[in-house]
Amino acid sequence: MQVVCSLLCLGLAGVLGALQKDQVAQHAIKLHRGRGATHGHSWVASNCKRLVGLLRQKNVVVRKLAVAGDAVRRDRALSEPERLFQVHTLEVFQKELNESEHLVFQAVHSLQRALQGDYKDVVNMKESSRQRLEALREAAIKEEQEYVELVAAEKHQQEAVKTALAQNKTLSMLDEILEDVRRAADRLEEEIEEHAFDNNKQMKGVNVEAVLRVEDDEEDGGKRKNMSRRKEVEDDLGLSMLIDSQNNQYVLTKPRDSTMPRADHHFIKDVVSVVMLSLPCGWLCSLMGLPPMFGYIICGVLLGPSGLNSIKSMVQVETLGEFGVFFTLFVVGLEFSPERLHKVWKTSVQGSCYLSLLMVAAGLLWGQVLHIRPTQTVFISSCLSLSSTPLVSRFLAGGGRGEKEGELDYSSVLLGMLVMQDVQLGLFIAVMPTLIQAQSGDLDSFLFGSLRVFLLLAQVLVSLAAVLLLCAFLKSFLIGPYYKKLHAESKGNKEILVLGMTAFVFFMLMVTEFLDISMELGCFLGGALLSSQGHMVTTEVMGCIEPIRDFLAIIFFASIGLHVFPTFVLYELTILVVLTLSLVIMKFLMAVVVLSGILPPGSRHIRWIVSAGLAQVSEFSFVLGSRARRAGIISREVYLLVLSVTTLSLLLAPVLWRVTTHKWVPRAERKTVT
Repeated sequence: MQVVCSLLCLGLAGVLGALQKDQVAQHAIKLHRGRGATHGHSWVASNCKRLVGLLRQKNVVVRKLAVAGDAVRRDRALSEPERLFQVHTLEVFQKELNESEHLVFQAVHSLQRALQGDYKDVVNMKESSRQRLEALREAAIKEEQEYVELVAAEKHQQEAVKTALAQNKTLSMLDEILEDVRRAADRLEEEIEEHAFDNNKQMKGVNVEAVLRVEDDEEDGGKRKNMSRRKEVEDDLGLSMLIDSQNNQYVLTKPRDSTMPRADHHFIKDVVSVVMLSLPCGWLCSLMGLPPMFGYIICGVLLGPSGLNSIKSMVQVETLGEFGVFFTLFVVGLEFSPERLHKVWKTSVQGSCYLSLLMVAAGLLWGQVLHIRPTQTVFISSCLSLSSTPLVSRFLAGGGRGEKEGELDYSSVLLGMLVMQDVQLGLFIAVMPTLIQAQSGDLDSFLFGSLRVFLLLAQVLVSLAAVLLLCAFLKSFLIGPYYKKLHAESKGNKEILVLGMTAFVFFMLMVTEFLDISMELGCFLGGALLSSQGHMVTTEVMGCIEPIRDFLAIIFFASIGLHVFPTFVLYELTILVVLTLSLVIMKFLMAVVVLSGILPPGSRHIRWIVSAGLAQVSEFSFVLGSRARRAGIISREVYLLVLSVTTLSLLLAPVLWRVTTHKWVPRAERKTVT
């Protein structure tokens, strides 16, 4: 105990010695000399004596708890549940005493560390703050454990009381039934409870953080309505929002009690808001002669962080929008038969690879001129080389142009190249760890990563071969009987057909995901396989799936608007317009050069249309950019530039497409951009 007092006294002396080095501190010491110093010394001595007395009293109480625990264990008059309750309560109380003592000595150690450091050393103060934060987190976890143990002990006590009452009276038939139901409910809760918190908190890499729990208060004229009832309901249902120290917001994904139905009302309101606002925005764009998807993107801008900021479940809305991409590519596959895919596969593979290599080469050249690290230029060039498959799919909606003998259809070539870019996207995501190692400058890691890239490339080729073999097997043996069975069962009821087609899309999606290939490719191949069954099958499936596709596509384009920041675009309007126009023109010209070299002589006139479809940046650059920013490959400024250029290129794409198709596509074969 004397050690504690000595540390406190020496600590205060050390503080006074350190403060005398500073003029401001000297003035403060002068103000507290004399009676103030005597009072401070008396305060230290008084509290040291009080601390010694408390610790001695704690030791006495611990010995009494041990004696009481032995007495409870030897008491045969107590029932087993009651004995467990009393022993457990004593153990929790003793643990609370030990933890309180530990916190006292931990606080003294923290004070000693602070006194030994320099108050001008920010790093030392930061380390002390980190240690205190870790101690508080550990204390919070232990206190949570003690609370849960007390709740369990209280439950045991209630069980003991109920058992005693049951022994003293005769239960009615209804009471016996309810008692059996209660015991069955207790067993059910024990079976479904996962103890995820207890199982994960000791795992390596798990961090304990402080979070804020925010209740969804509804205010009307500045007054809260039914707050007590709402708080009780939300506490019971767990629908409040958690915010961590990094301002990330979380909602409930899986409740502890899964016997009660729950709904995320934030997500419901967000979807309703997007759909309701998309109608007038899309309608106005149609009246102005613009594609309706412009209105959907504007809807996302208005509801997103840069507008009203009314979308609470951004991740959930974007996830729902991803299903719009899946069904869009499935419908594209329905219009894109395997025969057309087989006809343009060579052109698609060569075109997409050459275009990506040219973009990377141009990026490295500009990187040398502007003194940008090669890892950044490789990432940015590869990211900007990708084009938006859902956007171009909407351009081509409504069927393909008729092919003449010896000619290639521009829609087939364009979609083929986009599908290959989706494959490249999956490979690029897999290669990102190698770019991170190159960013760190570790030569051995970089060489090992380069070897890993070649292994990944071989893995992708093997996976593609496996997918193609699976598609050939499905086309030959399963697709026909599967559709005939669905068609026979769905007469007068389209639910089975819609469900069967959706299940087939998700099956192909899961296959390509399992093989580490783009999920979008699986959706496209699923549609292409069904299109091989004939025009009647395609028409019937299209009629069932298109309404679902259109609704989910609205959510997808609105989710793009959530990442558009008009204020940033206005601040840097000149540089963003120059960068966007330069990128679009460069991609257009590169695609023209590549297609001029690989297309047959009779089909080279379509290179202008295909190049116009490729002259924008894929929305997946949002995902790639966010991952690269978290990994430190690119800075915040570069990420915002990539985000803004991508958005502006997507907005410019319909204009370029209309101009190109107006010049190079016959009037009878033009499609309306939707």
